[in-house]
Amino acid sequence: MTLPDLPTPDFAKNMKLIGHCDQGGRPDGVQLMVNKGFAFTGHMFSKGFSVIDVRDPRNPKPVNYIPAPPNTWNIHLQTYGDLLLVINAKDMFSSAEFQNEVEYYTGALGKKVGTTDHSRARDWTAGMAVYDIKDPANPRKIGFMPVEGGGVHRIWYTGGRWAYASVLLDGFTDYIFMTIDMADPANPREAGRYWLPGMNAAAGEVPSEEARRAGLHHAVVHGDTAYGAWRDAGLVIMDVSDRTNPELVVHRKWSPPFGGGTHNCLPLPDRDLLVVLDEAVMDNCADGIKHIWMFDIREPSNPVSIATFPVPSEADYVNKGAHFGPHNIYENRPDGLVSDQLIFSTYQNAGIRVTDISDPYRPTEVGALVPPTPERLVDHRPDRPLVLQTCDVYVSKDGLVYANDYNGGLYIMEYGG
Repeated sequence: MTLPDLPTPDFAKNMKLIGHCDQGGRPDGVQLMVNKGFAFTGHMFSKGFSVIDVRDPRNPKPVNYIPAPPNTWNIHLQTYGDLLLVINAKDMFSSAEFQNEVEYYTGALGKKVGTTDHSRARDWTAGMAVYDIKDPANPRKIGFMPVEGGGVHRIWYTGGRWAYASVLLDGFTDYIFMTIDMADPANPREAGRYWLPGMNAAAGEVPSEEARRAGLHHAVVHGDTAYGAWRDAGLVIMDVSDRTNPELVVHRKWSPPFGGGTHNCLPLPDRDLLVVLDEAVMDNCADGIKHIWMFDIREPSNPVSIATFPVPSEADYVNKGAHFGPHNIYENRPDGLVSDQLIFSTYQNAGIRVTDISDPYRPTEVGALVPPTPERLVDHRPDRPLVLQTCDVYVSKDGLVYANDYNGGLYIMEYGG
């Protein structure tokens, strides 16, 4: 069998590219999961989501595409066991008000979408879809949880009764935290909510900083604790021992002086550490250099920042174009690799990075791979540059690294460590 030619990376250190796929002509990808030898990826611009057979990682093959409902995106998804959970929300980047991405990343999103005053017509599907993936190549929709508002942004689900989501609901200024009862996967139900003071506009609350995004990107949950990345509002740790009534443990905010955009909070419970990533959201670092932070959380009510990850510097990434800086980290999925020593992250135009945190005070880069410029621009927004924008990363139990791009398809790599 002749294998397809592989793109040549712009830079590689201790990593090797072994497979690539354009995902059936839909090379744009956002969140990425691997389950039973199949990759599931949500699309930013091609709508819907795709399934790619990666049982032979050197020859990945697209096997299915499920379109999104009209005016709806399915950019984020979760798989565990025989279930696939897919978000349904307003397709923001197809809307006139968000063609300039600055409008999406600044200010109260609910005012622009219309959830604070119900002023906009609703022509999208909002909620969470549930699929049976016993046959992973052929997801079968079995349930849907509708919500009133902009929709669900991102979910955390690792099996069992509970899922957790960020949701833009009518009456709120931005995405809030929701617990979801999955006891009957065909009929998921909201269980509880938490929001920061000032977000419930319907109740007369007023945000303290109108110009900034105080909305939950998502939370990673370990045990009875949820670690929430609340964009410009920073880190919000919640007690979810009562799933119907999440409560605040502590809120830490560092923007300003730093640029905000908090996107991931990954607990490493055996070491009392927390990795927190701030997303770079503006071209050419107009929002400043963003960081991945190490926090000491041995006293949960007082998380303390103790280090930042090294910033890629082997090329002039600031001026390469588009976004330079962190976007996602691999979140130690229980059906994938679980490590509290190596952190796999995506740096957008600087590709994929592997960081050794065995000494949490001195994180050290030990691997990197920067794919080449994508062959074509799938991003339909005006004036977007054709530049690598590595988006998400997943690491399997056998150590294979899967990553995708807003325009460049699925990359499969081996880490040499």
